[in-house]
Amino acid sequence: MSTRKIIILNGHPGQTSLNKTLAEAYRDSAINAGHEVRYHDLSAMQFDMDYGLGGYHSAKPLEADLEAFVGDLEWAEHVVLTTPLWWGAMPAKLKGAFDRALLPGRTFDTRNTSALGLPAPMLTGKTARVLMTSDTPSIFLKLFYGNAIKKILSRQILGFVGIKPTRFTSFAPASHPAESQVKAWCEKSAELGARAA
Repeated sequence: MSTRKIIILNGHPGQTSLNKTLAEAYRDSAINAGHEVRYHDLSAMQFDMDYGLGGYHSAKPLEADLEAFVGDLEWAEHVVLTTPLWWGAMPAKLKGAFDRALLPGRTFDTRNTSALGLPAPMLTGKTARVLMTSDTPSIFLKLFYGNAIKKILSRQILGFVGIKPTRFTSFAPASHPAESQVKAWCEKSAELGARAA
């Protein structure tokens, strides 16, 4: 099996979480399998998540944690994200990281557009895996909400900058899982990490 360069972002803003546990299970297994891994923990990242009044022509300079994150996105071949589903979307701090870090000239090229006027993605040749925790089972997420969060992440964020395909693994219900369930979920994350899938 060939090894891959992997960036992992635990996208839960809390210092302790099921998402962090899943991210660490994936990370440890990937490292043990010989993959190169760079790990980022949203709860430890320091940055202003508000884009503010600046436009793309006067964007805020990236803080050190965001600069490291973007550099590792550029380096990686495979992107792994853990996120909880909160109010049908991702946590505000995670959205703020994307707002601030995914900038033109670095992740997409507004000077090179398609026939539809879309900027050229600059992070092509990478794949993604999202490990998502929620209380909403996957079937209800699809039937009642049209997989909105999955479409946003795979098409409007990761896909927009060239990272695709994005595959999802859902863990639900996640608020009060039994210890045996958490163990099974960690084993699933570890299996994915070993394969860099």
